[in-house]
Amino acid sequence: MDRSMKLLKASALFLCLLAAACTAQYRNHGYVPSEDDLAEIIVGVDTRDSVAESIGTPTAGGVLNEGGYYYVRSQFKTVGPFRPEEVDRQLVAVSFDQNGVVSNIERFGLEDGRVVRLSRRVTDNGLNNISFLRQLLGNLGNFDAGSLLN
Repeated sequence: MDRSMKLLKASALFLCLLAAACTAQYRNHGYVPSEDDLAEIIVGVDTRDSVAESIGTPTAGGVLNEGGYYYVRSQFKTVGPFRPEEVDRQLVAVSFDQNGVVSNIERFGLEDGRVVRLSRRVTDNGLNNISFLRQLLGNLGNFDAGSLLN
C-alpha cells in the first residue's frame, strides 16, 4: 500500500508538471498609447514635439523628416515547445502636415495587416549544378607546369 501511494503521488506530480509545461506564455513587444492618451492629442493643434511629450517617443518614424510617427505593439503566444505565434498586433499612425501639425490619427490591428514576403537575394556563384568532385577533377589539366617552377 505504501508503494502504490508513492506511485500515485509521483504520477500526480508528473501530471502537474506536464500541465504547467503546456500552459500558454504571452510576451509583449513594443508600445501603443491607450485611447485615453490619444484623446488628448488634438488634430490640427498638436505638433510633433507635443505628441512626443504627451504619449512618448514613437517606435518608428517615417522615412523622411516629415513622415509620421508609428507606435507598434505585438503580442506573441508560446505553448510548450512550439513556435511562438503572433496573436495580436496594434499600430497607431500619427500623420503630420508640412508644418509639423497633426493631420490624422489611425489605429490598425492584426486583421488589417498583410504578410509581406521579403525577396531573398543570393549572389550567383556561376557553378550550374557542378559537384565539388567534378570541379576538382575539371581543374587537373588547367595549370601550367612552368608556373609551378617560378
